[in-house]
Amino acid sequence: MSSPEAGPLSSPITDTGRRATVLDCALATFARFGYRKTSMEEVARAARISRPGLYFLFSSKEALFRAAVTQALERDIAAVGHVLADVGRPLPERLVEAFDRWAGRYVGPLTRDVAVVIEDNPGLLGEIAETAPRRFEELITHAIALESGQETAVPLAQTMISVSIGLKHQAASREFYLERLKVAVELIVR
Repeated sequence: MSSPEAGPLSSPITDTGRRATVLDCALATFARFGYRKTSMEEVARAARISRPGLYFLFSSKEALFRAAVTQALERDIAAVGHVLADVGRPLPERLVEAFDRWAGRYVGPLTRDVAVVIEDNPGLLGEIAETAPRRFEELITHAIALESGQETAVPLAQTMISVSIGLKHQAASREFYLERLKVAVELIVR
């Protein structure tokens, strides 16, 4: 039991939610300032936590960065899997939403830097930098295979991923990205 002066004991649910919030704030801070210029002090301020509290959760900036990116990628993959599993919706609609969940939110002025941070610091991420994109491709391939057949699924999925990457680099807004992606999906998946 805790004393009234110490306050209530933390619950695992509260701690997990707080950690997720800190990681979201960290990713936004890394996106805003870049990896090298981001300080633990800036992240602590953005997350409304003390710097010692942040160091209690994460031993270093590298560990914080890795955890923040890992959380974001795992959320993205889970969302993509959920969208693609909804077979009651047309495949093109599910594919556009899946790509939006995976890449669309990283289109635009501020969020464009997130991808740059990740690309500029691949060693910091460990295996998640390879496993998440591979898992995304598997999910897209599987969804296409269910509707179009296994023999065409891999090249169609890979072509759509290439189109998405190209659009991400030329799109000034998420809306532009999605408009062009819808056209590409309609042309590729018939």
